[in-house]
Amino acid sequence: MRQNRRLRWAALPIAATLTIVLAGCTQAQLNGFLPGFVEGEAPTTNQTERISGLWVTSWIVLLVVGVVTWGLTIWAVVVYRRRRGQTGLPVQLRYNMPIEVFYTVVPLILVLGFFAFTVRDQNEIEARFENPDVTIEVIAKQWAWDFNYVDENVYSPGIQGQVEEGSNGSLVESEVPTLVLPVNQKIEIELESRDVIHSFWVVDFLYKKDMYPGKTNYMSIEPMREGTYAGKCAELCGEYHSLMLFNVEVVSQAEYDAYIDSLRAAGQTGQLSSEYDRNQNLPGTGAPEVVEHEEEN
Repeated sequence: MRQNRRLRWAALPIAATLTIVLAGCTQAQLNGFLPGFVEGEAPTTNQTERISGLWVTSWIVLLVVGVVTWGLTIWAVVVYRRRRGQTGLPVQLRYNMPIEVFYTVVPLILVLGFFAFTVRDQNEIEARFENPDVTIEVIAKQWAWDFNYVDENVYSPGIQGQVEEGSNGSLVESEVPTLVLPVNQKIEIELESRDVIHSFWVVDFLYKKDMYPGKTNYMSIEPMREGTYAGKCAELCGEYHSLMLFNVEVVSQAEYDAYIDSLRAAGQTGQLSSEYDRNQNLPGTGAPEVVEHEEEN
């Protein structure tokens, strides 16, 4: 009874200290210093906090497990170390049912817990909007991006990142493909690839998705904060993979409408096709058969 009271009194200052520390944390600290968060402002998308929560909570649980595991290991090494003058092996412990149940049940609970929370969040993140406000088709190609604004029937073609002459690897920012999105709108992005496997990754969205030739993947997001966010291909896709960059500009509805009008004024109406497939010349894809002839002696 007395021991329980001691433990209770010891737990109170620990809990109070933890509460004060967490209360004093900034938004960036509470979200594991991940990109996508600015103090006093909304996260970049409607799913950013969910992704951050899954990531940070997982690390906290794993950290606690690691501390307990290493603590018990170090304690056993110190307490049961061989003393001077001792010989032989210490008394061996076998078939301790409580310990065996503990190290079987606890890992099982952790694995099931991680699985359950991951599936819950994944289902929410991957759910498609029934009636999106904006539909955009993103077409990946070696080594750039094309953007089709489906509802408005306009497009924006892109080229790979261009390095400034005489610079130390600096890019020409005006040449980087830019995807413009209206803030606080439900947006469905259709992801296509013309040639090899690519991956559409907007760093501050904490979310990426692979793009496969002949298959359409979907990303449903609602941007919640205006700004410019860096994007890149996250799948090694060839020689100039590092230059397969783009920007995402989240703007007001009025600015979005003005951008769409500028594409129309530039004559970029219609939709770019994703039909080009550089793999069509590979064996087994219907390409003309090449007949080799032996040279006559």
